[in-house]
Amino acid sequence: MGSCFSKYVVNTRPISSSSESPHGPRFYSSPPRPPPSPPPIPRGSVLEKPYVDIRMFYHLERELGRGQFGITYLCTEMATGLRYACKSMSKRKLSKIDIEDVRREISIMQHLSGQPNIVEFRGAYEDRNSVHVVMELCSGGELFDRMTAKGSYTEREAARIGRQIVNVVYACHFMGVMHRDLKPENFLMASRDDNAQVKATDFGISLFIEEGRVYRDVSGTPEYIAPEVLKRRYGKEIDVWSAGVILYILLSGAPPFWADTVKGIYDAIIKEHLDLESPPWPSISGGAKDLIKKMLTKDPKKRITAAGALEHQWLKEGGEVSDKPLNSLAFLRMKQFRAMNKLKKLALKVIAENLVEEELTGLRGMFLNMNTSGSGAITHEELKIGFARLGSKLSEEEIAQLFAAADIDKNGRIDYAEFVTAMMHRHRLQNESNLYRAFVYFDTDNSGFITRAKLRDALAQYGMGDEAAIDEIFEEVDTDKDGRINYEDFVAMMRKGIA
Repeated sequence: MGSCFSKYVVNTRPISSSSESPHGPRFYSSPPRPPPSPPPIPRGSVLEKPYVDIRMFYHLERELGRGQFGITYLCTEMATGLRYACKSMSKRKLSKIDIEDVRREISIMQHLSGQPNIVEFRGAYEDRNSVHVVMELCSGGELFDRMTAKGSYTEREAARIGRQIVNVVYACHFMGVMHRDLKPENFLMASRDDNAQVKATDFGISLFIEEGRVYRDVSGTPEYIAPEVLKRRYGKEIDVWSAGVILYILLSGAPPFWADTVKGIYDAIIKEHLDLESPPWPSISGGAKDLIKKMLTKDPKKRITAAGALEHQWLKEGGEVSDKPLNSLAFLRMKQFRAMNKLKKLALKVIAENLVEEELTGLRGMFLNMNTSGSGAITHEELKIGFARLGSKLSEEEIAQLFAAADIDKNGRIDYAEFVTAMMHRHRLQNESNLYRAFVYFDTDNSGFITRAKLRDALAQYGMGDEAAIDEIFEEVDTDKDGRINYEDFVAMMRKGIA
């Protein structure tokens, strides 16, 4: 007996297109359906990779510090038990430009990782709310904090530190990167050991070098900016200049070009002669002064390269360096310089973290309204008329000062980048509510005073607090020496240096 399923058996042989089957139409099976596609894996808007829960790999522990976009935590890798630092950035605080900066910084850190004096990159992760960057834990604190905590140090020690800083510049340039913001705060000590390595951090405005390109945007920290940056025509040589400024401070305790205003600092960088004669320079070796002079040569074409500096007899390991302790004046000046930077830096962080997008948008609108000619750059007359239309109480002299400070390339016009840079600085520190908000951050019980205990607690949250730093801050800021910093003292300190 034939199978009861025989009528459903399919003849799969091909049918000739020229004839019909004598047995009637044939049936053909449909091709098997592909399995359903899995749902798409959510991808992050910053790293553009699938979401990852960082807690699958790391235990996030105590807070190490806070910044404008997020918090840095101590973390432990589950697989190895090794400790790292994890910088967690809230995505809601990142603008489109910030996102591009984060991507570039991660790419550069990954590219440079493995260099002995550059913080090691371990990985980047993104979830729905945050981006997490895991990197080497540098437990020794900031470079200048360690130097001043020692009580004194020698030229030989300054050369050992300087060699590592220049080695960062050499490694960056060799690997096609321009750092653009070398400053003491961006150098950490790997551990608390006496001979701990110096590690460079914060590549937020660094760039991959494009051969033949001339860079024109002004970026960096005023005291460390090379003259060609202010002239808006520069290349990688700017990093050697910044390293030279740091070395100058290590040896003398103060920056080579300084003033009470940003404009004054810029003018000094462009015009002033490098001082290697005033105290404490007479007590510093000729080799150190020779290297400083070559690193701070104003013509970038004549400036020594990072490779050349590493071969300089004063900087070379085992070179001709004195073991004599540096002049006490240099040490005192560095302590004061470091203390003032700490309080002002933390206060500026508080202000920056409380700025809202509307304030930035307002500055953009302000520029467009002032630039009545539509040329893309504001003239002195447009600036003057613009402030008058706003009912501003700025005097002619103040407008002239603001224009001079903003017109960095001295072409008689303020472009958009120059305007926002100048106005953001002035806007933050002249705005009474911003200053009061920062003061209240320290004055936790609203007594009207910042006490040592309050300052100690605030600095500790950012891993910046030690008794020596607090002593130095009060020595500089507490004008009536009553052991408290009042609002007037605080405002005077914050506004000192406004262009």
